[in-house]
Amino acid sequence: MLAAVMLERPRRNRASKWIRALARETELSADHLVWPVFVQEGPDSESPILSMPGISRYGIRTLVERVKEAFALGVRAVALFPKIDDSLKDPRGSVGTEPNNLLCMATRALKEALPELVVITDVALDPYSSDGHDGVVIEGRIDNDVTLPILAEMAVVQSRAGADIVAPSDMMDGRVQCIREALDSEGFTQVGICSYAVKYASAFYGPFRDALDSAPRGGDKKTYQMNPANVREALREAQLDVDEGADWLMVKPGLPYLDVIRAVREATTLPVAAYHVSGEFSMLKAAAERGMLDYDACLLESLLCMRRAGADIIFTYGAVDAARLLRQQR
Repeated sequence: MLAAVMLERPRRNRASKWIRALARETELSADHLVWPVFVQEGPDSESPILSMPGISRYGIRTLVERVKEAFALGVRAVALFPKIDDSLKDPRGSVGTEPNNLLCMATRALKEALPELVVITDVALDPYSSDGHDGVVIEGRIDNDVTLPILAEMAVVQSRAGADIVAPSDMMDGRVQCIREALDSEGFTQVGICSYAVKYASAFYGPFRDALDSAPRGGDKKTYQMNPANVREALREAQLDVDEGADWLMVKPGLPYLDVIRAVREATTLPVAAYHVSGEFSMLKAAAERGMLDYDACLLESLLCMRRAGADIIFTYGAVDAARLLRQQR
């Protein structure tokens, strides 16, 4: 008895490795990856972060060596985050605007060692603030407008140190325009702005806050970071930052917000970045350590999913691992 004729057999496009390659819709390469790195005092130091297996804070000389290794694997961009001693913190995050602060020194060292490296610097008060918030706290409230000129000064200082892209992660209203005007007035017209345009008040940030000791000392961040229930609001936030002069738009976190990445991708012609955040990364590591999944395979699948959703750029703590794995697949 003859089987019924089937005109549609999608499996034909999966019949061999090379047919699958020809029919592949989404590509993932090291060119799409940014490695977020933590810098600390003590030039040759290295401090493992317990809640982020395999990730450490580095002193500047150690950082340079690790980034050189990543660069050789094809990871050509890093995002810098400083671990500041509590003794240097104050309510206005003053050390963040000092030209010789830890972040600026690390930026200069990296650009001297690797001039072609793309250095992305974080613009927010929380690493420097004694309150642990992204803006200035006045009478228990995060004051948006008082914070803006501080953020702009931080961006200028970081640009003088050699930052290629400044990345305001604070979610204050109007900060992209304030930063763009400050940069242009100081002659930094070539410095780009990666706006954390769509940053949710997420529970997935916990390990990051351990890494920088930057958790709020009181209250939470829900009055300025977005409600995880909302997506239409994401499009409003993204459009505002486009209008104010952003060069990239960030969606953070990544995997739990693939629908948001897609919505932002369809609403803008700007590059869209996604942040594969600390909690997402640490879950993969923890599950792999317990034998529940294959870290390598799940890391690449996670990053590919964000690319498929529309992310042009992915910030991930697994950037070096992914670059090594992708090189082995060639």
